[in-house]
Amino acid sequence: MLDMIAAVLHQVPELALFLALGLGYAVGQIRFGPIQLGGVCGTLIVALLIGQLGVTLDASVKNVFFMLFIFALGYAGGPQFFANLNAKGLRLGILCLIEVVTVLALVLLATYFLGLDQGTAAGMMAGAATESAVVGTATDAISKLALSPERIHTLQANVVTAYSITYIFGLIAIVIVTSQIFPLLLRINLREEADKLWAQMGGADADADGLQATPEMVGRAYRISTGAGRRLDSLQHIFAGRASITRVRRHGKALPLTPDLRLRNNDEVLVIGHRPALVAAEAILGQEFADTNGLNMAVSAIEVVLQQAAMVGQPLRQLALPHGVHVAAVVRGEHSMPPLPDLPLQNNDVLRLYGANEGQELNSAIAAIGKRVPTGDRSNIVYASIGIVLGVYIGSFAAKLGGIPFSLGTGGGALLTGLVFGWYQSKKPGLPGIHPSALDMLKDIGLATFIACVGLASGPQAIDLIRQYGVSLPLMGVLIAVIPASISLLVGHFLLKLEAPILLGAIAGQQCSTPALSAVQNAAGNSTPLLGYTITYAISNVVLPLMGPLIVALAGSVHVS
Repeated sequence: MLDMIAAVLHQVPELALFLALGLGYAVGQIRFGPIQLGGVCGTLIVALLIGQLGVTLDASVKNVFFMLFIFALGYAGGPQFFANLNAKGLRLGILCLIEVVTVLALVLLATYFLGLDQGTAAGMMAGAATESAVVGTATDAISKLALSPERIHTLQANVVTAYSITYIFGLIAIVIVTSQIFPLLLRINLREEADKLWAQMGGADADADGLQATPEMVGRAYRISTGAGRRLDSLQHIFAGRASITRVRRHGKALPLTPDLRLRNNDEVLVIGHRPALVAAEAILGQEFADTNGLNMAVSAIEVVLQQAAMVGQPLRQLALPHGVHVAAVVRGEHSMPPLPDLPLQNNDVLRLYGANEGQELNSAIAAIGKRVPTGDRSNIVYASIGIVLGVYIGSFAAKLGGIPFSLGTGGGALLTGLVFGWYQSKKPGLPGIHPSALDMLKDIGLATFIACVGLASGPQAIDLIRQYGVSLPLMGVLIAVIPASISLLVGHFLLKLEAPILLGAIAGQQCSTPALSAVQNAAGNSTPLLGYTITYAISNVVLPLMGPLIVALAGSVHVS
């Protein structure tokens, strides 16, 4: 049976790729408590197993898909990377600096004392830091070394094998320490601390549960009783910008909305706003009723990029929006932030506005914030192609750092041009760019295909490397994940004085570990850890891949044959 499968795969090697992708993503979805390997790691494990049959793909397939992935990675992260080059971002960037310096130092120490080759050292760094992109930038750098093709192939195979081993143990370690051990060391109840921070930022108790089945923005109708005699402007003050009365009907007739309009008994009003605010509206206005015929209205949801410099760093409550327009969500990079009144806004944040599509209110809101995000779903292939071509060209240049040859390579060059092209497109939302859904697809299929290709090619050498180093690789995977995180915990708590939820989220971000963030959020009970995670994630997600060529160069200089 196995011989028949091997014969088919050798005849049509493309089948091995899709088999690795399909089975790999299925394996990656299996949960072991709070741990989930993810599709990329699952694909690598399956590809290594299939690779034992000697099935390989043409190297050009691997290179093309990696360039697509690395450019898309930079493009998606560009707006937030440059937005965080400010005092607050650089303050949390100290944690990213700790991550990079400590990881480099530990990998180089392991290289010297364990006699690791450049491929194993680079794979250890990629896996323990849980940054898959390092695999690509490192293997690209190895391909340019002045070595025989056989030696280059062996080193590239060692990158993948070392990555697969250290990733699993590094991922488990960072998930456990951030969500379970670090709160104990800080002597805090993480859920209580997160609830306090949520309340300090203006979040209502009903928000803290983070229930996904209930929408953030809702509309409800009330028949006035307890609210009789109140003016609209006084009610708007009570709602504190979290809800708005958008229609008033008296004796079946709609009334014009003016600040001095005083409500009467049995008036019917339509209120639109954040769900927690409307939960309490019945006590302020009167009984809610279901028949909204003649009172209902159409609403629109649009996205606007924040480009008003005066609002950068200001809390969300300071955003002057027209009556009836509310912020339903704040999207920062790839993450949706909780729209709390005291959430500090950042340049290039995407604000999802919710309001009536009657009148000029939404247009006025756009003018107060920045520029509207186009709603088209098409992508500009020309723009992406030019970026990749420029990136490959930039990556072809080489320089010597302290006598050590260093080059960004095609991966590092494409990452940098992706950053710039993504940032520029965020400044010009009307410019046809790459749709977010297309970006997600490029990142997912690009990285997974690249990993599958190198896994298939590395399969025969994987067992030899495991036998050579034994438990050393898993142990180093744990140490390289935990030591930088522990140093950041001390610095963040004692020097930066960060709130615990933000600090733990930032540590997960410096490690580029989405599973760790999920575990911290589950322990916290709300999404406050995102406030730290988005900043360090944006920085580390760019800096760590650039360390791939550097670790190859440095490991080659300290390797003891």
